[in-house]
Amino acid sequence: MPEAESTWLISECIAGNEDAIEMLVRQYETDIFRLALSILGDRAEANEITQDTFISALRALRSYQDYQDRKSLKAWLYTIALNQSRSRLRKRKIIERLQTTLTAIFRIEAQKQASPEEALIQTEKEAVLWNALNELDERHRVTVILRYFQELSVAEISEVLSVNEGTIHSRLHAAREKLRNALAHLHGE
Repeated sequence: MPEAESTWLISECIAGNEDAIEMLVRQYETDIFRLALSILGDRAEANEITQDTFISALRALRSYQDYQDRKSLKAWLYTIALNQSRSRLRKRKIIERLQTTLTAIFRIEAQKQASPEEALIQTEKEAVLWNALNELDERHRVTVILRYFQELSVAEISEVLSVNEGTIHSRLHAAREKLRNALAHLHGE
C-alpha cells in the first residue's frame, strides 16, 4: 500500500470511519491469519489472533501515527500478530505443562487404585479439576500454576509477575476458594 494511501487510511480509522476500518481489515486479514496459522497450527486460534491483532492495532493507531520512524503499516501489523501468537504459545505451553504434571500425578494415584470403578472415578476427578482450573481467569490460573506446579515462592511469583507479594497472597487465596467451591462435590461437601 502506498505511503499516502496508508496515511489516509490510518487517519480515517482513527476518526472512526467504519468503511476505512473495514478496508484496513480486508487489506491485511488474510496475511495476518496466515502468519498466525503458521505459528500456531490451529485455525481457531489463528482466527482469534487475527481478531486480537486488529483490535490491538485499532486501539494503538494514534500512537503508531505519531511515531516518526515508524515501520510500514504491514510490518507493524505483523509485529502485533507475531507478539500475540507468541503470547498464545507461551500460554499453551504453560497449560500443557500443567496438564502433563496433573496427568502424571493422577496416574500415580490411579495405579494405587484396585478397581475399574475407582479408575473411572479418578478420571472424572481429573476432568473436573481441569475444568475448574480452566474456569479461573488467567491471573489466578497463572498464579496457581507458578505456586503449586512450578513450586515458586510467593516472592518469586511476585517478581515474575511484577506485582506485590500481598497481591500474590490475595490471588492464591481467591483461586483456592474458587477451586474449593468448584471441587467441593468431589469430597461430598
